[in-house]
Amino acid sequence: KNHQNAIWIMKPIGSAQGKGIFLFNKLSQINEWKKDHRWKADNPQAETYVVQRYVENPLLVGGKKFDLRIYVLVTSYSPMTVYLYRSGFARFSASRYNTSAKNLSDTYVHLTNAAIQKTAPGYDAGAGCKWPLRNLKLYLISKFGLEATDKLFFEIQELCINSLLSVQKVMINDKHCFEMYGYDILIDDNLKPWLIEVNASPSLERSNPLDCEVK
Repeated sequence: KNHQNAIWIMKPIGSAQGKGIFLFNKLSQINEWKKDHRWKADNPQAETYVVQRYVENPLLVGGKKFDLRIYVLVTSYSPMTVYLYRSGFARFSASRYNTSAKNLSDTYVHLTNAAIQKTAPGYDAGAGCKWPLRNLKLYLISKFGLEATDKLFFEIQELCINSLLSVQKVMINDKHCFEMYGYDILIDDNLKPWLIEVNASPSLERSNPLDCEVK
């Protein structure tokens, strides 16, 4: 109620590949969603959702929204030992970005998940919908300069580390085990990184040469 005309995004906590995600800009739309026969407040099997303020000013490339998939390996929480993979992806939407109310339900505009974009009209399987992280860095350097790009990626590293430190005390730690996480990070048009979510057991499916190279 304090943010009139703001856009919000709802996500089921136990899903993947963009399933069950939708955007809304009025509380009344949530009441409509709750009336759906699959969601009952007294049903213990009802999915839990996370609601987030939608970042409406993403950095665009060619008019299209993208996010980053960063791979992080944690070999120990005590002491904290973290490895950040130098490679990764920028994942692009198929359609030009806009936030008009009539397009809030268009997942091809707002969601960058590869599983969704592969079903977009006119999708080119040969070209795919991803850039290797190196290509994105070169683009950012050419547009914003080396210093601004280095600052951005330093802040991304800090974001990854701080998110792990925030859960360090509650994570089960076993010196014989490790965990790989897939970080989804959005960059806004001020070159500020936003943590969208952290995925345990990120997909290692390989559907094109770039996937094979990175994953």
